[in-house]
Amino acid sequence: QVQLVESGGGLVQAGESLGLSCTASGDTICIATMAWYRQAPNKEREFIASITPGDMTYYAGSRLGQSVEGHFNISRGSDKNTMYLQINSLKTEDTAVYYCNAEGRKGERRVVGHQCEYQYWGQGTQVTVSS
Repeated sequence: QVQLVESGGGLVQAGESLGLSCTASGDTICIATMAWYRQAPNKEREFIASITPGDMTYYAGSRLGQSVEGHFNISRGSDKNTMYLQINSLKTEDTAVYYCNAEGRKGERRVVGHQCEYQYWGQGTQVTVSS
């Protein structure tokens, strides 16, 4: 089993920066690409960014309707089991529950003998931005 736990959320003022963390534990050999999503009140969960085990990153800038570069920065710890999201110049519209996601390696040869799933989710961390 794999557990994903987010931390770092809270109440912040608009214009400030905030760093979120996601720590994976358990059978972490099951984890491949990791990603951040968020879900604002009364909205669908949306993709923010992802990072591969080799630190290739992808940002869904156009879907968020804003210039992602500089606003979000995704990174991964050297052990590959911790992922970070830096959010700069926070806006009230960044208020949401932020979720950690990991692609699972179920079916891959390298995890034979492990009980991997296709994906994993954390429980989310609330970020509230006040004006």
